[in-house]
Amino acid sequence: MNDPEIQEIDDLEADDADMASRYTITVGEGEGGTRLDKYLTDALADKVEALSRARLKALLDEGAVLLDGAPPGNASQKVKEGQVFTITMPPPVDATPLGQAIDLEIIYEDDDLIVVMKPAGLVVHPAPGNPDWTLVNALIAHCGDSLSGIGGERRPGIVHRLDKDTSGVMVVAKNDFTHHGLADQFAAHGRDGRLSRSYTALVWGAPEPRKGLIEGNIARSTKNRLKMAISRNGGREAITHYEVREKFGEPALVSLVECALETGRTHQIRVHMTSIGHPLLGDETYGAGQRNRAVKLTPEAQTALLALNRQALHAHHLGFEHPRTLEPMSFDAEIPADMAHLIEALEAN
Repeated sequence: MNDPEIQEIDDLEADDADMASRYTITVGEGEGGTRLDKYLTDALADKVEALSRARLKALLDEGAVLLDGAPPGNASQKVKEGQVFTITMPPPVDATPLGQAIDLEIIYEDDDLIVVMKPAGLVVHPAPGNPDWTLVNALIAHCGDSLSGIGGERRPGIVHRLDKDTSGVMVVAKNDFTHHGLADQFAAHGRDGRLSRSYTALVWGAPEPRKGLIEGNIARSTKNRLKMAISRNGGREAITHYEVREKFGEPALVSLVECALETGRTHQIRVHMTSIGHPLLGDETYGAGQRNRAVKLTPEAQTALLALNRQALHAHHLGFEHPRTLEPMSFDAEIPADMAHLIEALEAN
């Protein structure tokens, strides 16, 4: 390919300059028609050491690549002459996260695994934008060298995740044997009877019927790389069972719903409930269009919703078979104070 026009932006604020490098790339004359991932990887070859197409795709998924100021489509789309891409490269990080003293609410622990209550606001593992102060950093400080590394150097011991702003029960492996055993159960999605996962959610409106099944493959959105979406052509199988436990208001403004996962995809409950017209309260990613419903709540409920400042989703139950003893394990976590306060306000609505 010809040498594209590449500009490294040096006018970042001081704090940002120590953290990331940003480049703009303008597709030159005669350079159109190449796959996006290949074009950008080749264009940055002399600027960014060891940049692979897989890493470039990850940057796309993370929203670090913009086309004329907006997220582009998928990695296989063809670039066009005159397009301007902005790529923000995160700073290099240590291959292995450091232990950091973060309070952990430990529900259960033995030599093989640890079960914790993850609070809302805590990221599970280091990633661009969240290089430290994650659950993994806390676990390394607590468990030391025993933490399994089979999940990857940046995700030691992690066999499943919760979104940053979702609270709830998580299990983490402390050695490779346990990691293999737990990972096998999560891969089976509970269809063999060993694994069970249930969530409590507050959603707008009242799903009908009160108990049902939502099926719809999930893939990354082609319009916004930071979102997931129902995909009719491709994606990964996703199945959510739901049941309305309580309704608030007459007619119902909000419902308390229990969701049980038959599969575990990124943002699955949030995407599925939105797909049937009942997004989660506080979900700015998938339910921003429902903000006007909040005006129908009492002032107390509106205040509680603002204080929540996250999607109203809590992983209240996790069950699995202990990989070493083969005994069934079951753990439940009470709804955290922020969601409990909102529910109390809704009950008085």
